[in-house]
Amino acid sequence: MIQEYLSHEYWNNTIQDYLLALGFILLGMGIVKIFKKAMLQRLKKLTERTDNSLDDFLFDIIERYVLPAIYISIVFWGIRTLSLSPFLENSLSTAHSIILTYYGVKIIANLIIMLIRSYVKRQEGGEEKVKQIGGIILLVNVLIWAVGILFFFDNIGWDVTTIITGLGIGGIAVALAAQNILGDLFNYFVIFFDRPIEIGDFVVVDDKNGIVDKIGIKTTRIKTLSGEELVVANSDLTSSRIHNYKKMQRRRILFGVGVTYETPLKALKKIPEMLKEIVENQSPVTFDRAHFKAFGNSSLDFEVVYYIEVADYNKYMDIQQQINFAIVEQFDAMGIDIAFPTRTLYVRNEPDHQFKIKTFVPNDDGTETGEVAE
Repeated sequence: MIQEYLSHEYWNNTIQDYLLALGFILLGMGIVKIFKKAMLQRLKKLTERTDNSLDDFLFDIIERYVLPAIYISIVFWGIRTLSLSPFLENSLSTAHSIILTYYGVKIIANLIIMLIRSYVKRQEGGEEKVKQIGGIILLVNVLIWAVGILFFFDNIGWDVTTIITGLGIGGIAVALAAQNILGDLFNYFVIFFDRPIEIGDFVVVDDKNGIVDKIGIKTTRIKTLSGEELVVANSDLTSSRIHNYKKMQRRRILFGVGVTYETPLKALKKIPEMLKEIVENQSPVTFDRAHFKAFGNSSLDFEVVYYIEVADYNKYMDIQQQINFAIVEQFDAMGIDIAFPTRTLYVRNEPDHQFKIKTFVPNDDGTETGEVAE
């Protein structure tokens, strides 16, 4: 009775054939589950105890991609034990190839990306550089998927050579039409490997300045101090002169101060030492020099050079402000006047050959006030 029931045929297969196929699938999945529970769980506990991230990554790859691929393959092989029509058999084979190609590409792509990230992290400032490899990861994915698709076409019997030849001709046409894009892409690799800038650097490009926010395949985005986002093509960026302040350890400061020509010589000789003392009272500062530099148009000019041992711009401004306050205070105490721009005209009176001297002093509103002296 049972044998007669099992011998009933549906779609060219008996019930017994279907049961055998189902039994094969269930047995295969059962074996995989036992292996997963017995072996993988133990391996997972071992990987959690190690500091190496590679074993954790490999275990994650097995769970996410290898095991699902095995389950699907077991189902496919179980169904293949049945007698199927050529169309259905070809459809199943194609579907199986697509699924295996997908999981294979994901495994290879994740492995390569993990190796790239590990390599980048081992370099100086690796954590920051990992944020810059988004473009490389995208290109790696594109290349691996392209190879995977070609492998799939070859597996189902297509002539891959013809496809590659067509892609080569089309690639030349695309390259000619997209030279600027490819130039930006090439310069992206220049920026990544040569490292003229990195995310978080404060840079000055031409007359623009700001903090590097993102380095993309085609453009780099800079957050300017005024708040807007500056988008610069990578090719333009690498061809510009870039001032990168990230690695600046100290600032060299040069500033000048002018006093009036009426200042006595004795007071002039005291000014360099006074400026030196004012600068050395600041911290963290290294004094370099202070000199009577030149005879200016309307002032006797002194020049001071010192170094601030930090790169912080706000710290520099705070120190310079204290120096300026101290200079004004010391000059007031010594009776020295800070010079301001003036112009003196000598006017000749032809009949009696007398001279009139007129001195022009600038006002706050931009005008000048003249004073005449006989």
